[in-house]
Amino acid sequence: MARIGVLALQGDYETHAAALRRAGAEPREVRCAAQLDGLDGLVIPGGESTSMLRLMDFYGLMEPLRAFGARAPIFGTCAGAILLASEVLNPPQPSLALAD
Repeated sequence: MARIGVLALQGDYETHAAALRRAGAEPREVRCAAQLDGLDGLVIPGGESTSMLRLMDFYGLMEPLRAFGARAPIFGTCAGAILLASEVLNPPQPSLALAD
């Protein structure tokens, strides 16, 4: 059974976890870098991207998420897709720079 994390800082992470469970995966809520260990993939849910950026920065998750994305798949919905973008222009903001 695949262990898929769901970034659980802000947004509808509970609905994503339920969908993963229905699909046969074992979802795990991720709120700190240590919780990325042992995961086969990660979902970054929708929400508000600037709020999520602030929380990711506060919890020191930016670099651990980039490193995780270099070795395992990350799927983003709405704000999660914005956070994965290689460049965010409107409004300009930092990102994980993991997807073109």
